Amino acid sequence: MRAVCLILIAVIFQVEPSMAQDAHAEKDSAQQHVGQNMPGMTGMSHQDMSGHKMTMESHSLIELLQHHVTAGTDAEPNSTPAPMLMTMKGKWTLMFHGEAFLNDIQQSRPRGADKFFSTNWIMPMAQRQLGKGTLTLRAMLSFEPGTVSKRRYPELFQQGETAFGRVVVDGQHPHDFFMELAALYDHKLSENTLLSFYAAPMGDPAMGPLAYPHRPSASEDPIAPLGHHLQDSTHIADDVITVGLTYRDVRLEASGFHGREPDEFRWNLDSGKIDSWSSRLTVNPGQSWSFQYSLAQLHSPEALAPGTDLRRMTASLMYNRRLQNGNWASMLLWGRNRSLVDGNIGNSYLAESTLHWAGKNSLWTRIENVDRTNELLLGENLEPAGFQERYFARVQAYTAGYDREIGHIPHLSTAVGAQVTWYGVPDTLKPIYNSHPAGVVMFLRLRPQ
Repeated sequence: MRAVCLILIAVIFQVEPSMAQDAHAEKDSAQQHVGQNMPGMTGMSHQDMSGHKMTMESHSLIELLQHHVTAGTDAEPNSTPAPMLMTMKGKWTLMFHGEAFLNDIQQSRPRGADKFFSTNWIMPMAQRQLGKGTLTLRAMLSFEPGTVSKRRYPELFQQGETAFGRVVVDGQHPHDFFMELAALYDHKLSENTLLSFYAAPMGDPAMGPLAYPHRPSASEDPIAPLGHHLQDSTHIADDVITVGLTYRDVRLEASGFHGREPDEFRWNLDSGKIDSWSSRLTVNPGQSWSFQYSLAQLHSPEALAPGTDLRRMTASLMYNRRLQNGNWASMLLWGRNRSLVDGNIGNSYLAESTLHWAGKNSLWTRIENVDRTNELLLGENLEPAGFQERYFARVQAYTAGYDREIGHIPHLSTAVGAQVTWYGVPDTLKPIYNSHPAGVVMFLRLRPQ
């Protein structure tokens, strides 16, 4: 596991020198192409490009979507910074960003556990003008299948997916190695109208807000939210096709995709017929705000309950404020699952915020109120014959954390931090979890910047 972590770090270190060579060789042509390929970055100097680091900021929803610095076709406030490494290669704009956390988690008993593991992802991207539009090619990879042993890391009250044929309870599954492989094409119908197409054998349909690994409001938190499978778990889906139409500050999207969540074999590339759909409305009323409402019907998402289809709804409001030598990002999120077999309904509510100030310090919080199913009662045991999953209890989780930048490695943000999470437990679960369970995570965070 440590060997894979070191390989990941080496990859991040090696990107910078190679990009520097490209930027130096082509800096004379960079300024000419960058304004065409990356809207909103006109006026960038040769020195900016030869330094091959950018923190992009958009001035409209259309400009934000054309940058495609998020997963899928997700949106965020226009003012959100997007730090990345960047250079030019002929007519192509090449970009790279990602992050890696090396975590040590300690949780209280009787259900808690301890573990050292890494959560991580990297995203290389290439973009160029093609015809009257812009073509973007993007991959997103995660080494978590190798850096999260036994197909899970500890997280009290977490549920979702399977490991070794059993439901994952009090743990979070790793991401797939292939998180996204996608092609995007944007065609400007007019100055204020954008028609977009997205196709991905593995990708993110138009469902929910920006997924938690990529949200600025959760940028320093290495652990998944408890409401992940009621909110944004479709961010890794098979065979995704999306069409979107944007007019000024409003965007409408529709997606078709394969509804089954990825299997527990995380190194392979899954596939399946398009049997599920989603739609999303996004509104960015100003530079600092982004609202989305989405609706989806998921066919047979869970492998252990193949006969159950779900209707999912989410709504979220994101806020971002640029500060002098810092940034403040926040989000409110509601997610809801309804079984189309028995009508059972579960809700999740989340508020999270991250404040980065003085260029070196980050402080964050996450507060959740989430419905849990009776799978929590099973623990590590197999589901008994005739078992029917139902929401039956609500849990609260409160997280607070701090990290600080260390070191002076060029174009690599390195921080050391910690966070603590404590829980509100209903009476029905206190005999299993005790009255005041808690957990602590200490980490080293790496990010190209």
